[in-house]
Amino acid sequence: MTTKAVSFDWCWDLTQGGSVATDRKWVLTAMNQHGVSLINLLWRILGQEQDVCDAYQETFLKLAHCQDGFRPRNIKAYLFRTAGNVAVSHLRKKKRHLQACQQIALNSPTNQNDNVPGEFDLMELQQKLRYQILQLPQYLRNVVILHDLGDMSYQQVARTLSISVATARVYRCRAIQFLAARLADRKEK
Repeated sequence: MTTKAVSFDWCWDLTQGGSVATDRKWVLTAMNQHGVSLINLLWRILGQEQDVCDAYQETFLKLAHCQDGFRPRNIKAYLFRTAGNVAVSHLRKKKRHLQACQQIALNSPTNQNDNVPGEFDLMELQQKLRYQILQLPQYLRNVVILHDLGDMSYQQVARTLSISVATARVYRCRAIQFLAARLADRKEK
């Protein structure tokens, strides 16, 4: 999957007073500490700049607007789990939109300039893989998203999800077996 190099300078300085309430400065600190890794994770899951920007913004909005000033005990774990959930929601929304467009296309006259059958389409393959990742049970999906798409080590995944390293490895193995079986079934059809 393709990733996009991210380089940017933050446009705020946490050392100056500014207009941010003191009880919310920890959100900006979290953005500084984990923003780049979070963007890389979202790029790998979503693959499109606008979707990444939307998911990134929604993740930090959820963090900034937690109920009653709630501050997560493990901010990094909260961020990555929330970002994963937001990304999955974006993919589901996109899938529903795609299905609606396909339904419209089925009801309209066909175009004679369609692609040659059997032609390899990388974007289509990525979309199918992303869709199949969505079908995984959440405990398997979380490991795949963090390890394979987020480039986290098994130790980092285990810490983030509060599981053992061995469990993270087993979950990833099961997820890969599930994905391979599902993609093979789709290929035969």
